[in-house]
Amino acid sequence: MTKTNIALIGAGGMANSVHYPSLVEFEDVNLVALCDLVESKLQATAKQFEIENTFTDYKKMIEATSPSAVYVLMPPQHLFEPVMHSLAQGLDVFIEKPPALTVHQIKEMASLAEKNDCKTMVGFNRRFIPLMQKVKSIVDQNGPIIQCMSTFHKNSPSALYYNGAIDVLTCDAIHAVDTLRWMGGGEVKAVASDINAFGSERENSFNAIVKFDSGASGYLCTNWAVGARIHIFEMHAHGISAYINPDLGEKAVIHTNKGIQELTTNEVAGSDEQYKTYGFYNENRHFVDCLQKNLLPETNFTDAVKSMELVKKIYQNRIDP
Repeated sequence: MTKTNIALIGAGGMANSVHYPSLVEFEDVNLVALCDLVESKLQATAKQFEIENTFTDYKKMIEATSPSAVYVLMPPQHLFEPVMHSLAQGLDVFIEKPPALTVHQIKEMASLAEKNDCKTMVGFNRRFIPLMQKVKSIVDQNGPIIQCMSTFHKNSPSALYYNGAIDVLTCDAIHAVDTLRWMGGGEVKAVASDINAFGSERENSFNAIVKFDSGASGYLCTNWAVGARIHIFEMHAHGISAYINPDLGEKAVIHTNKGIQELTTNEVAGSDEQYKTYGFYNENRHFVDCLQKNLLPETNFTDAVKSMELVKKIYQNRIDP
């Protein structure tokens, strides 16, 4: 069995809860080293996942262990330099969302990755949720999606991401933006948006209609000032409509002229583990498979540029400037 040697940068919450639990299950992966600046987190994570080599300097880690790929799981304001360094060494790179602070940064990352023939991936996990993939495959059988909706709400009106280093839409609601692109199935032709600040000095509500060159209409509906975390999606094609709540224990309901079909999140994933039901396991598997088959991952840096550009267009094309 060919094994992929992966070095890890970051021992935070997402690393410990979803990414490293996925990677340790892959028999074709060696976790060769772990780096973090906080010694206590570094040692606790290394012990949990049986990683022998630990470092507090990622450059020394890369030099000492010669991995073929690096996971860079860091806050967005600290992401750019270690990613660019890894790409400069010709290493394949996986990062979490958001892919960058700005469109400029992700374009620079994508350009260097292409120049050095590096495989890259951004953790837009909603595309890899088993229930979302299953439903989309069913809807696509009825022809291309003609209308889709991506809804993401939270009860965090004054949310301040990384002490204000990045805004709500770019940092968190970009999940809904990226999923809308995935469902719409084409390039963005036009955007009209309505952006508001409800109960906060910061903008926290982003609503948009997006026209894709596939002919589909996409609707983004996000609001951080409402009653709860609500994360649901709609996919519509000729003669079929699907309403999906991919959260643990929830379901999708598919309507056709033949009746109603229901699929549960847990049953489709074959698991009750959140990191498997919510797409994290699948996205990590996708990345490793692409490395071994010399394929470009679906949510590569060049594709992530398009999601970041759509975020920018939502800001630029307000109906109420």
